[in-house]
Amino acid sequence: MVLLPAFLRPTRKTRRASRPDSPAPADDVILDAPDDRLSPALVSAGQGEFTVAAALLAATRAAAQWEERDAYATRLAAFARSRPEWFEAWRAADPGDPGVLLVGAQLAVDRAWPSPGRAELLREASPLITAAARADDRDPVPWRIALDHARGSRAGHRYFEELWEAAVRRSPHHYGCHVAALRYLATFWHGSHRECFDFAEPAAQDAPPGSLVQALPLRAAFGYLTDACGPEVPRERLLAAADRAAALSARYPAADPRLAQVRNKLLYVLLRLERWEEARTQLALIGPYATSYPWSRVSEDPLGHFLRLRDALLTDAPPAALAALLPAPPRSHV
Repeated sequence: MVLLPAFLRPTRKTRRASRPDSPAPADDVILDAPDDRLSPALVSAGQGEFTVAAALLAATRAAAQWEERDAYATRLAAFARSRPEWFEAWRAADPGDPGVLLVGAQLAVDRAWPSPGRAELLREASPLITAAARADDRDPVPWRIALDHARGSRAGHRYFEELWEAAVRRSPHHYGCHVAALRYLATFWHGSHRECFDFAEPAAQDAPPGSLVQALPLRAAFGYLTDACGPEVPRERLLAAADRAAALSARYPAADPRLAQVRNKLLYVLLRLERWEEARTQLALIGPYATSYPWSRVSEDPLGHFLRLRDALLTDAPPAALAALLPAPPRSHV
C-alpha cells in the first residue's frame, strides 16, 4: 500500500566524486562533526552569541537551501537543549525572525519527545510550528516538523496526508519530509517493511539523481535490517536500495558532510549484505565523518563501534568477525 503520492521533476546532471585512496586516520574521525558553515555558528552559540546562527539560517532561507536549512535548524535546536542561553537571547532580541521561529519549533518538539507527557507537550508546541510555517510560505522545513509532530501525537492518516501534501507542494523532493513520512508508515504499521519500500522506491525513482531522496529506499532497508518483526523483504529489494544509494554517494565528493549519514547507513547495509569491497569503498568516502545514527542502533558507543568496524574492514578480517559486529535481530512474522 502506498500511503502518499510521488512527484516528478526533470533530472539534472551532477558531478561525480573523487575517491580517496584510503580512509582518514583514526584520530581524525569525529562523531557528528559539523560542516564548515555550521561550525562557526555552534562555536559562537557556545559563547552565548546568536548572530552567526541567525545569519546562517537567513542565508539558507534567502537561497532556498531547504536541505541545509533543515539540517542546520535541527543541529542548532539540539545544541539549544543543553545550552539555551544564546537561543533565549536571540528570541528576546528578534522574536519574529523566521530562523528563531524555526529553531524554536524544532526545540519544542525535541523537548517533548522523550517526556512521559509527550502528548500534552506536543499540543503546546503546535502554535510554534504554525508560526514558523507562516514566517515563510516557501519553506518546507516547518512542515517537516509538523509531520514529525503528527507522528508523535499519533495523528490520524487523513490529517497526516494533508500535512504531507502541503509539505511537498513547497519542495517535492525534500528529504526530511520524505523521511518523516517513512517514519510515520513504520510507526503506525509496525512490521510493514514492504509498504515502506512501496513508498520509498517510487519516491526515489521520481527524484533527481543527486537528490537525497535517492537514499530513501536505503533507509527502508536499514529499518528492515534492524527490526525484528514483519514478513521477509526479498533480498533483491535490499540490493537495489544499496545500489541506488551507492550511485548517489558517487555523485558527491569524498568526505562530504552532506552525505555523512547516508554513507554511514550505506556502510551498515552493505556489511549486513556481505558486500565487503563495496563497504570498503564507502568507508573511504566517509572520511572523518562518522555519525551517531546508525551506529547508536547497535551500540551504546557509536564512535567506538564505528572504529572497530573500520579496523576490521581495513585489516581484512574474516566475514565471520565482521558479521559478529553487526548481529541480525531474530525475525518474527506478524
